[in-house]
Formats: sequence, structure tokens, C-alpha cells
Amino acid sequence: MNWFEELLNNRALETALPEAIWETVVMVGIAGVATVVIGGVIGVILHLTRPGGLVPMRTLYAILSSIIVNITRSIPYAILMVALIPFTQWLIGSSIGPIAATVSLTIATAPFFARLVETSLREVPSGTVDAAQVMGMSNGQIVTKVFLPEALPGLISAITNTTVVLIGYSAMAGLIGGGGLGRLAYNYGYQRFDSQVMIVTIIVMVIGVQLIQWIGDKIVAAVDHR
Repeated sequence: MNWFEELLNNRALETALPEAIWETVVMVGIAGVATVVIGGVIGVILHLTRPGGLVPMRTLYAILSSIIVNITRSIPYAILMVALIPFTQWLIGSSIGPIAATVSLTIATAPFFARLVETSLREVPSGTVDAAQVMGMSNGQIVTKVFLPEALPGLISAITNTTVVLIGYSAMAGLIGGGGLGRLAYNYGYQRFDSQVMIVTIIVMVIGVQLIQWIGDKIVAAVDHR
């Protein structure tokens, strides 16, 4: 019982936890929107320009797939976020804080999301695309009226998985001044040996991941009519 009483009276949790949660929401929210926009565009271009796609462009596909997507995904986030500090400083004007952390978070997850988008679009039956072409649809119409609607369940799953990844990455970003739950766990849980802060931080992150996954699964079930 004493442990729970100490938990309720923990000043670090009372004062720092709400701010840490909000900073994490800001990081994941901004980076999530940027990732979906940038990664989504790259994913669509990858699908269109791949061999056998609507607009095959071998050189462009090789640059996007092999260089931008694959190389970026192969760099561990802990290394990438440190390497991007000078770029973040130049772009944002600061290398610390939740807003600054969104730069490395977006660069790290956009290629990951792009590959998921490409994979989802590949699952659209070729017969559906052929029928659209026979009807005289342009490539732009095929993308907006065939590919995206047909691949919607897979795209929502991709957004869900990417958001979960972002939550984990945001915790690592806190170690170099990004703020959020990662900074709370490091400053209080690790440096001050406060196990209560560490445990509560883990519980909050687990709840966040479970909530995102549950919402994503519900949306997929609602839009999937296959």
C-alpha cells in the first residue's frame, strides 16, 4: 500500500507527466501528418513508376526505392536523429523540443510508410485497373478513384502501424532533447532512479499503442467490404 501512496504523491508525475504526454501527442501528431502526406506521395509514385506500373520509369523508381526508401530505412533511428541535428537546427532554428523532433521523426518514418503504401496498392486486382483503363479513365483518375479506394483498408492499417512506430521513436527522441515521455523516463526514471516514473511512463505508452491499434482496427473493419 505504501508504494501506491508514494505513487499518488509523486511530484514528478504530478507536474511533469501531463506535459510529457502533451509533448508526445504533438510530436506524433505533427510527424504523423507529415509522414502520411510525404510518404503517401512517394508510395504512390513508387507504385506507378515500378516495372509493370501505369507509368514505368526505371530510373526514377530506382532512385526512390533503392536510394531514398531503402537506405533511409536501413539507418537506425538513434543514429539518424543525431545525424540530423545540424539539419534540424538549420530548418527549425532549434534542435531541441517536440517541434524540432518532428523533423527526424518524419524523415525516419516517411520511407517506411511509403513502402507500406506501395505494398497496399499492389494488392489492388489488376482486373479492376484494366476495367478502369477500358472505360477511358486517366492515370490520375485511376489513382484517385480506383487505387486509393480499393486499397483503403491496407492504407489505414499502414497509418496505424506507422503511428505505433512513431510513438516508440518519439520516446527515443526525448533522449536528445525532444521532450515527451522519453525525456520524462530518462530524466526522472533513469537519472534519478525513480522506478515509479519509469513504470508509469511504460504503462502510458502501452495504453497509447493499444488505443491507436484498437482505433485503427475498428476503422479497417468499417471500411473493408471485401
